[in-house]
Amino acid sequence: MQLKEYHHILVPVDGSKATEAVVAQAAVMAKAHHANLELLNVVQVAQFSDGIISGISLDKDQTYNLINQANERLQDLKKELEATGVEKVGVHVRFGNPKQVIAHDFVEDHQIDLIVMGATGLSAVERMVVGSVTQYATRNADADVLVVKINKDDFKVKSSSDEPIVGL
Repeated sequence: MQLKEYHHILVPVDGSKATEAVVAQAAVMAKAHHANLELLNVVQVAQFSDGIISGISLDKDQTYNLINQANERLQDLKKELEATGVEKVGVHVRFGNPKQVIAHDFVEDHQIDLIVMGATGLSAVERMVVGSVTQYATRNADADVLVVKINKDDFKVKSSSDEPIVGL
């Protein structure tokens, strides 16, 4: 049996504590496969007006600032990845439902064949309210999904021998 070759790897970045470990594992995969690595942040503006924090709406300047902040953080991650030897890194900010964008829309638009995600970026209460994007992606994505398990004590990727695999 021949191992599958990956060419376009998606890393959804949500800013959780697990982000560093997930991005580090994605870097390992991208280098091993000489693949494009696509960093994506999905901005769910509807959560401010329709969700838990109802009655709040963002004006143009606030929306622009939100996008700028996300883009700046992704550009920083891109520089870190390039410094570790990842050759092709794309940066993307999208609006929408993270489940739909990550599992279907972005995958289709960019011919993604692997999604690398953390086991969870949400607290237990948040998972009950909105559900886990990772759970949704593993069940429904139009690409393979690699779920990076996070050691809750130090948020570093662990191998079976409990040694860090890689760090940025």
